[in-house]
Amino acid sequence: MNSLVVKPLAKRVTFDGDTFSVHLMDGRVLSVPLAYFPRLLNAAPDKREKYGISGGGTGLHWDELDEDISVEHLLLGIGDQTKHPPQPKIKQTG
Repeated sequence: MNSLVVKPLAKRVTFDGDTFSVHLMDGRVLSVPLAYFPRLLNAAPDKREKYGISGGGTGLHWDELDEDISVEHLLLGIGDQTKHPPQPKIKQTG
């Protein structure tokens, strides 16, 4: 079940030091550490600025960085989903 009352829609993105901010259509500004998204963190500043807003504001996309971010997931605190924790090794018996 989704508990968001107003669908968050991005208007623009800005960068400042080690964070990026998503400015929403309803006036809210969400600041997120770049560390949540290693591709953005490691990208040159000019590459970070080359983003697109997709889905009428529901997503952010950096074509050159192969990065896609859901605005709704940012509000829920979900960072980069491309890295998965290592799976525990299961000891074989027998």
